[in-house]
Amino acid sequence: MKPLLDGDELETRLRRIGAERYHSLHPFHALLHGGRLSRGQVQAWALNRYCYQAAIPRKDLTLMSRMTDRAMRREWLHRVIEHDGGDGNPGGLERWLILTDGLGLDRDDVTSLRLVLPATRFAVEAYVRFVGERSTLEGIASSLTELFAPAIHKERIAGMLANYDFIDDGVMQYFRRRLEEAPRDVGFALAYVKREARTPEQQQAVLDAVRFKCDVLWAQLDALHHAYVEPASPPPGAFVAEARS
Repeated sequence: MKPLLDGDELETRLRRIGAERYHSLHPFHALLHGGRLSRGQVQAWALNRYCYQAAIPRKDLTLMSRMTDRAMRREWLHRVIEHDGGDGNPGGLERWLILTDGLGLDRDDVTSLRLVLPATRFAVEAYVRFVGERSTLEGIASSLTELFAPAIHKERIAGMLANYDFIDDGVMQYFRRRLEEAPRDVGFALAYVKREARTPEQQQAVLDAVRFKCDVLWAQLDALHHAYVEPASPPPGAFVAEARS
């Protein structure tokens, strides 16, 4: 029988998952941030990533529909506003569209999702289904990849501004804003799972939810890498075939 972890040890294990499995480790991101992609490849990334961005409010509203506590719903609602906009905030989706505008993509092509890779769509919808089918604890835990997001946002801002002449600071505002928003979001979610995961089984479910979310993010980059670069390396924890002798 697994022991019950204290809150700090649970957080340590969550952060270990990020160190081992977060999509910042994917080969595609090294290419993106290092300036080794063409404009078209960067466009493909931004267009496909919009599919994920657009699903975040749907994911959060799905999760909220299962919350029986009014205070919890009110707390979670600001995440929807962060992405959809409101209260004088244009929202993350609009900021992402400023990025795709700056890359020369047609807004209708982006928002219609008709040009999105099938694997991107399947990975994104799997995430929405996850929070609708699993426990509220697991749904909240799945958002904890935000623990690892600020580092990749900082790397992306610096790397893309330094390495692409078609990127300027005006189109990077989504990432700058998330440097402010993500710590607040993750603070609430982390405190919740450390408090509410009261059995070894619940703690394992929390860890598994974060691994699942890492897989969702990794699968999207696998699709991009395979479609627009070359076959990617196997993701963390997957079978690795022997090289031909």
